[in-house]
Amino acid sequence: MAEIKFEIHQTIAVLSESAKGWKKELNLISWNGREPKYDIRDWSENHEKMGKGITFTMEELQKLKEVINNL
Repeated sequence: MAEIKFEIHQTIAVLSESAKGWKKELNLISWNGREPKYDIRDWSENHEKMGKGITFTMEELQKLKEVINNL
């Protein structure tokens, strides 16, 4: 399996924290040297391990915000 490289450019928010210390975070992350995207996923305390997550472009994030505001 190929190594996944990432760089967290900005931690925007910690959305929750589990009893085991993992945090669900909204970050701006560059994956494998690509343009940074907004990303929501669980992270271990030192950001060495990660759970499954989802990434958004700015346009997708703005659309999600509109949808949430209309709930």
